[in-house]
Amino acid sequence: MLLAESFLHTLDPFAIEFAPGIGVRWYGLAYAAGFVVGWLVIRELARRRLVNLAPHQAGELLTWLIFGVILGGRLGHVLFYDQHLLWTFDGSFPWWGVLAIHRGGMASHGGVIGVILAAWLYGRRSGIRMLEICDVTALACTPGLGFGRLANLVNGELWGKALPESMRAAPPWWSIKYPAEVLAPEFPNADALPALRSLVDPNRPFPHSLVDAAYAGRESVIEALRPVLTPHYPSQVFQAITDGVILPAILVLVWWKPRHTGTLGGAFLVAYGVLRFGTEQFREPDEGVATIGWWSSIPGVGLTLPMLLSVGMILAGTGVIVGVARANLPRIGGFGGALGNPRSA
Repeated sequence: MLLAESFLHTLDPFAIEFAPGIGVRWYGLAYAAGFVVGWLVIRELARRRLVNLAPHQAGELLTWLIFGVILGGRLGHVLFYDQHLLWTFDGSFPWWGVLAIHRGGMASHGGVIGVILAAWLYGRRSGIRMLEICDVTALACTPGLGFGRLANLVNGELWGKALPESMRAAPPWWSIKYPAEVLAPEFPNADALPALRSLVDPNRPFPHSLVDAAYAGRESVIEALRPVLTPHYPSQVFQAITDGVILPAILVLVWWKPRHTGTLGGAFLVAYGVLRFGTEQFREPDEGVATIGWWSSIPGVGLTLPMLLSVGMILAGTGVIVGVARANLPRIGGFGGALGNPRSA
């Protein structure tokens, strides 16, 4: 029965592949789509007079935000999760591990920090209050966050945790199995692999050849792999929904009435932090990132670094909301009163 079996991940990371390893990746298209939709959101907010920004400034602001997202996201990944890239050099372009963004590795928390810095720099240049730019950016960046999580799914990265034992005999259709699991040193069904060796080219390294054959669409390999792989939660889908659907809905509700400048940015930090903390419960911790605290010795319990960063965002966002209210900063936004009053572009 189709609905009683997991989805087997055999998605191609390339939308168009010109040569082996060279082409247009879905990951890059996700970023491009996020930037385009973000530009449309910024322009519409300006056109509706919700912020002190002219529509023609949308492209200028977006350029600053692009640099903030890419630099912050990459440096955040390196500093938070993969410090060895700082001293990793090889003979292929771009030679330094830090610059090898095409191989993956962007941290959303780092991207948020980069965007805040970009907002500060653009605010100084344009004369617009930094907190107002953060409000604009808070709403504009949510589509990109959602698209990025879908790209993570296509890439087969950031796996969810394995389903409980009680659900594995008849895994639900929404769970995911990954052929690359057979490469793990602690693959639980390693004893079943020798029987599959005859299905693949004996001249190629095993079990890598199994993974390659599965992604090449070899039905005999796919059907043989299904029973031995572990079903996982679709954490990338969970986070695509929270980041790209639930988060912007929360922000629109917050801004339905005009709020103190900076409130929306603070609400973003709080809401994103809470949603990210919740979805991290279903995601495998990043390799090499240990859980923190004495409770981490309890199976399945403990705080990971992304959870701690999310707690920091919640505290920072709460501080911003309280601070701007006490300072009685000017009120901006208000979707409920501006939907019918656009400004000429």
